[in-house]
Amino acid sequence: MLTDFAKLETFLTVVREKSFSKASAKLGISQPAVTQQMKFIEDYLDVQIVDRKKNGIKLTKEGQILHGIALKIEKCITNAEKELLKIMNKNVTFVFGASFIIGNYILPRFLNNLKENIHNDVSINVSVSHEAIEDLLDKKIDIALVENYVPNEDIIYREWMEDEIVIFSNQKLPLKAKAEDLLSYKWVCRNPESNTRLLFKENLEKANYPDCDTFNVTSEVTSATTIVQTVLHSDKNSTPTVSIVSRNAIESLLKAGALYESRIGNQKMIRKLYIAYRKDRKHDAFIENVVDYLLKIK
Repeated sequence: MLTDFAKLETFLTVVREKSFSKASAKLGISQPAVTQQMKFIEDYLDVQIVDRKKNGIKLTKEGQILHGIALKIEKCITNAEKELLKIMNKNVTFVFGASFIIGNYILPRFLNNLKENIHNDVSINVSVSHEAIEDLLDKKIDIALVENYVPNEDIIYREWMEDEIVIFSNQKLPLKAKAEDLLSYKWVCRNPESNTRLLFKENLEKANYPDCDTFNVTSEVTSATTIVQTVLHSDKNSTPTVSIVSRNAIESLLKAGALYESRIGNQKMIRKLYIAYRKDRKHDAFIENVVDYLLKIK
């Protein structure tokens, strides 16, 4: 078993995520495959290593010992991979395809560290999620970082991080907006086909709030940047102009006091962000190294 670190990696991911299903999403494999690999380890060691509970998993005594051993092996492998990548330096540019929020606001935060880690230049092509996936399939990019899961049998998706969508304005808003608050505002809305708008509609329905189609919509905009600028420069002495956007896009403006955020009652609008790469590069050392780095810095 120790010659096949993939099974130990599955075990470590199950422990970190405290769930077989969440480990499945992080590893980009099916839940039955996770269960099968965990069973292989238990059969190999002839002991139970994990207790599955309603609220997650709990390591047995033997599982705790194995966890310590697996962490040591992981550290050794990580260090060895870094040395190997120095030898394998292809002296090429590693190309990311990223959706607007990820490419403009999230990825730049750690781009320099990533360049040092893989010993290669990095470039980002920013577009919408489905275009990034098309570029991935056409081999124009190495990895896609996207907001939407676009099913394709030739692509592996790994859950990466969560992104919160918030209501915002250049005027102070109640932290927990009521239905009457939302109906009173002027709205700059996302276009009807936008996944952000669909997420908003779903959360309004969960909270038993009116549909956003009934709001006072002054305009519909596709670009997140245009939405932020429109709200930022709206009249502060009039009825608040509001919209919805990823909190990542306005974090600096929130800290500076130029914008203010609000949420639907007690709810948070959360969506998953994904790392995607082609199945034919599943065992590519550069892909594996970048994916591992991204999963650790989330």
